[in-house]
Order: sequence, then structure tokens, then C-alpha cells
Amino acid sequence: MAIGDIIVGIDIGTSKVCTVLGEVNNFGQIETICSTSCECNGLQKGKIINEEAIVNSLNKTLEEAEEEANLKINSAYTTIPGKYVTIVQNSIVKEVKDKYAGISAKDVQSAVAQVKDIEVPEGKTIIDIVPDEILLDNGKTEMDPVGSLSSTITINAQIILADKEYVRQLASIFKKVGLEIDAIIPTTLAERNLVLDNNELNDNIMLLDVGAGMTDIGVFEGSRFIYTNTIPLGGDNITNDISIVLNISQEEANKLKKQYGLALKSFIDNDNEIILNTCRGDQKSKAIKSSELIEIIEARIEEIFSIVNKDVTNQGIKSRINNVVLTGQGISNINKSDVAGKIILNIPVKISTGRLISTVKPQFRTSYALVRYIASRPFTRTVSSSIDTSTDEHVVKKVLNRIKDFFYS
Repeated sequence: MAIGDIIVGIDIGTSKVCTVLGEVNNFGQIETICSTSCECNGLQKGKIINEEAIVNSLNKTLEEAEEEANLKINSAYTTIPGKYVTIVQNSIVKEVKDKYAGISAKDVQSAVAQVKDIEVPEGKTIIDIVPDEILLDNGKTEMDPVGSLSSTITINAQIILADKEYVRQLASIFKKVGLEIDAIIPTTLAERNLVLDNNELNDNIMLLDVGAGMTDIGVFEGSRFIYTNTIPLGGDNITNDISIVLNISQEEANKLKKQYGLALKSFIDNDNEIILNTCRGDQKSKAIKSSELIEIIEARIEEIFSIVNKDVTNQGIKSRINNVVLTGQGISNINKSDVAGKIILNIPVKISTGRLISTVKPQFRTSYALVRYIASRPFTRTVSSSIDTSTDEHVVKKVLNRIKDFFYS
């Protein structure tokens, strides 16, 4: 990345579309230019069910961002749910062009470009390459080998594949709002550096992002990204359960969830009375005990963790996970959700305490994390999104005649 690069990150979630513009400052850090969001119901359970709804919401966030930043956005990075992602491990050994001059950036870029030469299954396409280890000929590991003396370099990397049909749908949506896609990044991979603290970045971690309508799973062994998936359940399911069981409005159900949110009935201090005000039918209001409400929440929280537990167990990776980190607006206001997770998963569980997470509004965390992830990518020639400094409606958009230098070529 270069000072002044502007990166646009867009996250299409179950309840909203969020856009963040970030600029690389003189210290190599990201300064947020603007953040915008718009409610959206075009994505359900991780599936695009209404392209036009997403187009309309995306248009609105872009218009607000362009007006606030006084910029014209022509391209952006975006996220993809884990259910559409397959991770393939690969490694190659590459001879250095001039072993006496030291390893050059071109040597590394060429090696990373070569590591993606795999047989891609039908219906899949490569969306990202994540080098996690670079070895010299003496067996030493170097995060940045440029300048080191070695006759070869060995690259170990994850090749990130995505379902072609989902990528096609995303491309169609972006085209309708006049945007090119710079790259598509799995949600939990983008969030890793924001959500985890320094110790967790080197540990075997399962990251669970519980959103409104889905829960994204990301499993990491240190810097190695080994698995991702999506569970079609989230915070909205808890709200729906409360609404249906207690026969009240969605609005009141959501308010009660936030006010009395507790994942385990055993932690109730005072089983006080709650007056329900939007009961359907002849009975306009009625009283219940708080334990009745929390029992509904507990059942759905248990189901979410049980499905996650079954998924990672079936994948044969549960025994490799040392700790679980929770994030996401779908669970952030449910107290003791980490305790409930530990009981079901039988693995230590904690709410995210990443150093920077508290500095970003919850609704923009995924988009901001995406911008930070892109800015931190090593060995790339450019990461800047395509931006015009004029917002005049009659300015002709630049035609992007090249594929973004995202695969280090």
C-alpha cells in the first residue's frame, strides 16, 4: 500500500449494507474518511434473495459516502459469507532470480502468483491468496524475505475459492450501481486482525461472528486460515422466537431482548415481572416472569452453538481449536453468551477484546475490518480502490481496462 491510498470496503449483511472509506496515512495506518449504512432485506440466511433490494440499499450508501467525502467511487472491495468459500492449502518452491543480490519483491510476487496455479473445481473461482509462511533455503521462516540471501523461497499459502454463482450475483449487483469489484474477501478473514488480540493472532482460534440472520465461522491456526462456513441463524432469530412465543410485536420483542438479554436462565438474580404491551388478539397486555423470556433466548443460543459444534466436529477440526472468540451485533447484547458457548462447545469462549474493536461502531466493524485487511496485505503493488476526486455527475467514469493487481502479478 502507499500513503494516500483510498480503500472502499462494502459489507452486505442480512439487515443492512455498510460502506467504509479509509485512507492510508503517513504512519501506514487507516484513517476513516466516512462510514454509511442503509437497511436492507435482500440477503437471508446468507443467500441473495432480492438483488434489486441490495442494489437500492447499496446505491443509497454510496450516494451518502460520495457526498460526505466529495469523491466519486468507481470500485470497492466486498465480503462473502463463509458458506460460499472453500480453502485449499498449497505450497511451491521458487528459484530466486539472483541469489547473490538477495530476494527481490518481484521474486516474492512471482512466487505468490505461481502458488495459485491449482486445478480449480468446476463451479468455483479463485478470489484470494493468503501466504502464511515463507521459507528460505536454510529452513528459516521470514515474514518479509525481501533482501535475504537465499537460492530459493518456499511459499505456503491458502488459495481461497468461491462459488461462481454467488460471485456472479455480486458482480451483477455491483454493475447495476456502476462499481467494479476490486476483490471479494471471506468475512471472518477480513475481521481477524480487528477482532483478535495479539496473543490470539498466534493461537488456534475459532472466530464466530453472530450477525442478524447468520453466524460466520472462521478457524485459524496462527496465520493459517483453515476453515470457514455460515450457519443460517443469528440475532433476528432470537427476536422472532420472542415475538412468536410471547405473541407480541417484533419491536417489543427486540426491545425486551436488549433489555433482558441473558443466555442462561441459571444466572437470573431476580425473576421479576415483565408487562407485555403489544399482545395480539383480545388481550392487549399481560404479565410474565423474566425467566420465561430468558428461557426463549437460551434455547436459541444453545441451538446456534450446537450447530457450530456439530459443524466443526464433522470437519474433524474441533480438537485443533484452543479458544473461541465471539463478535457480532447478533450476540453482543446477550450476557453470558460466552459461558453458554463454553458449556456446549467444551472450549474456552470469550467476547472479542481486540484492541481496536471498541473504536469502531458495531455496525461498521466488518466494513472497517475489510479496509484494514486490504491495507495490510504484503507484496501487493496497489490496493487503492478506483476513485475520482470530482463528484460532478457528468464526469465520465474511467474505464477499468486492467484486472486489479490483487494476485501479485
